[in-house]
Amino acid sequence: MNELTPFTKQALSILRDPSTLQWYVIPLLALSLYIYANEMERKNWNLVFAGLAFWGMDWINEIINSLILHFTDFAPLWCAPGKTAYLILVGLNIEIAFMFSIAGIVWAKMLPNDKNLKILGINNRLFIAITGSVFSVVIEIFLNMADMLTWDYSWWNINVPWLIIIFGYLTFFIVAFWVYDMKTMKQKVVTVGVIYTIVLFSFVVFGSLGWL
Repeated sequence: MNELTPFTKQALSILRDPSTLQWYVIPLLALSLYIYANEMERKNWNLVFAGLAFWGMDWINEIINSLILHFTDFAPLWCAPGKTAYLILVGLNIEIAFMFSIAGIVWAKMLPNDKNLKILGINNRLFIAITGSVFSVVIEIFLNMADMLTWDYSWWNINVPWLIIIFGYLTFFIVAFWVYDMKTMKQKVVTVGVIYTIVLFSFVVFGSLGWL
């Protein structure tokens, strides 16, 4: 049997521990709700659904990350062992969750109206998706240096950043921008609905099995 890494043990020691809760979670929640309410008031549904799609994709990634820990009994791909107001999953604290809840809206606001416009010869959607993914990994590197977000696998760290760029972030951007560009509200609702159905199903099934 594999032995859990020190960072994994540290994260598991505070996993879903209500005693870590802090008051600053409330203004973070209020800020997230305000941003969505503001876009809904303006009927910017493309942004709203892009934001929800981005956030939903992160939840799926975080669930997969927790399952990796369960099946390896060693470590998740990434771990959040540092101080937090609440650790939801082994690699996801509540601060990260709130950040991802609005990140999709932030990046989608940068999209040109013309989805076929090219930037440096690259389709603008793909260019912004890659740029956003690289930016996110750079932030992760700084968090890793502070042991706030840790990596325990030799093939998932600063030496192999392209894996983190592609599987850690790029999928979020691609799906979010795809939803943003969908022509009908029905398409957006159905797609985002499927994403969150997967998330809910995973929490119910894997959570009840104690795998998360």
